[in-house]
Amino acid sequence: MQLHLDPRDVTALDRIKSAGVTVVACTGRPFPGALPWVKRLGLEGPIVCYQGAQVRTLDGGTLLDHGVSHELAMEVIRYARERDLHVQAYRDDLLIVERDRPEAHRYAEHAGMTINVVGDLDKAMGPTTPKLVIVSRPEKLEELLPEVRRRWAGRLNAATSTPDYLEFTSVESDKASALRFVAEQFSIPQAAVVAVEGSHREVIAAADRTIPGPGHGGIKQLADLLLR
Repeated sequence: MQLHLDPRDVTALDRIKSAGVTVVACTGRPFPGALPWVKRLGLEGPIVCYQGAQVRTLDGGTLLDHGVSHELAMEVIRYARERDLHVQAYRDDLLIVERDRPEAHRYAEHAGMTINVVGDLDKAMGPTTPKLVIVSRPEKLEELLPEVRRRWAGRLNAATSTPDYLEFTSVESDKASALRFVAEQFSIPQAAVVAVEGSHREVIAAADRTIPGPGHGGIKQLADLLLR
């Protein structure tokens, strides 16, 4: 996995850190896939990862863990099996799958992880998994999303993090709640949190300000705002 970072973002983050501001990485990536980026940016942690299911320290310690129960995870896995969809889970920061499919390789390359074929996720998973991901064509996932949200309403969160990833997390778990946990740990008021352009409409509606996404100078804008 090659790390492609906007030089403007790296420079802006250095300015922010030099001013004594705490910067927290908040990502849907698994911990092993997020860690190289965080280290490259010189952040000290903690890291919000797995779509907010976990908050981790740089040395791998766990500050918050809201996983999907084994029973609920198997409901999603059986749903995917019945429709011949690729589905994956995680155990001890390992990406585990039942079949070696192209979708697994596509995800693993993007996430910077190694595929572990286990044969039977029912036996290979632990009591919980941070999240489950169905990888498929964007048009297929767009079709499935309303159905899976109805099916697991009140029991699981379901969202497309990218057009070809349909992710399932605990109802206790999302990046917003994990970021709220981190903000409380550092005594940061929620009013000091900004949203990224392209976020869900309800996020944008609740934000006082937004910044452009990665590669579009958003971190520089934030630095200019914070340090003016």
